[in-house]
Amino acid sequence: MRVAAILGPTAVGKSRIAVELASLLEVEIISVDSMQVYRGMDIGTAKPSGSMLLRAPHHMIDVVDPASDYSVALFQEQARRVVEETAMRGRLPLLVGGTGLYFEAVVFDLRIPPGSSDDGLRRDIEEWAAHDPQGLKRSLAEADPVFAQGDGLQNMRRVIRAMEVYRRTGRPFSSFQARRGEQRAIYRYAGVVLTLPRQELYRRIDRRVEEMFSTGLVEEVRGLLSAGGLSRTAAQALGYREVIDHLDRGISLEETMDIVKRRSRNYAKRQLTWFRRVPGLLWIEMEAGHGLGEYEATALRIRDHLARELGL
Repeated sequence: MRVAAILGPTAVGKSRIAVELASLLEVEIISVDSMQVYRGMDIGTAKPSGSMLLRAPHHMIDVVDPASDYSVALFQEQARRVVEETAMRGRLPLLVGGTGLYFEAVVFDLRIPPGSSDDGLRRDIEEWAAHDPQGLKRSLAEADPVFAQGDGLQNMRRVIRAMEVYRRTGRPFSSFQARRGEQRAIYRYAGVVLTLPRQELYRRIDRRVEEMFSTGLVEEVRGLLSAGGLSRTAAQALGYREVIDHLDRGISLEETMDIVKRRSRNYAKRQLTWFRRVPGLLWIEMEAGHGLGEYEATALRIRDHLARELGL
C-alpha cells in the first residue's frame, strides 16, 4: 500500500499546498496534527478553512470532544483504518501535518506502550513529580538507564509517562522505542518536508499568532471552558494553555501573545529537528514571500516526486 506525506513546521503552508496537490492527484488528506483531532479547537490549531475542506476529502479532523483525552495509540488505530479505506477507494492517502510522532505512528511499526489517565497510577506519579521531581528522576534512571541517557529527563511529562509505563508493564519505557533508522515502514511511503528561510518562517509564525488572536482565539477558549472544559491533553495545545493562563491568572493579552509567538518559534525548531531524523523525505525550501504561483509550483514538484517514488 502506498502513502504520501506533506510535513513541516507550523505556518509553512502545508494545508494550502495539500489542496493544490489534490487538484493534480486523486488523494484524500489525512491530518497528522495532534490537536486538530479536537472539535471546537479551530482557530488555535489552524484547521483548514471551509473552502479548503471543499477541495478535497479530509480525515482525522474533529474526531473527539475537547473534554476527552486522546492518545497517539488511538490515533494510530483510527488513522491506519482511514489509510486502508482510502486506498480501497482507489485514492492515495496523503498525510499532512506537523506532529512527527503521529506521522511515524501511522507509517512505521511503532509500538505504543499501554497507558491510561483514567486510573490512579498516573495521578500518583504526577503527585510524586510535583513533590519530589528529582527523586522521581533518580528512580526512573535506575529503572530505565537507556531513557536517562537521552534528553527525556529534561521533559517532566515524558518522565511521568516513562515511569507510568515501567510501573504498568515492568518493562523500561525505552524498550518500546525502536531506534531511529531501525523502524520498519509498514507502508510504502514518500513525502516532503516543507521549509522556509528561518527569519521568514518566524515572521509567518508571528503573523499567524496575531491573526489567531484577532479572529477570536480568546473567545474560542472561553467558550470551550464554559462548555465542558478541556482535557489535560487538549489543554496543553500551544496557544490554548497560554490563553487559559491569561484568563485564570490575569496575564496581559500582549504578554500572552508574545509568549505564544516565542513558544511557537521554539516548537517549529523542534519539528524540524524531528523530521530531519525521518528517512526517505525530500526537503523543499519555499521562497520567502511566495504567492499563489509558488504554491502551485511546489504542488507540481511534489506530484513529480511522488510519481517517481511511488510509481503513480
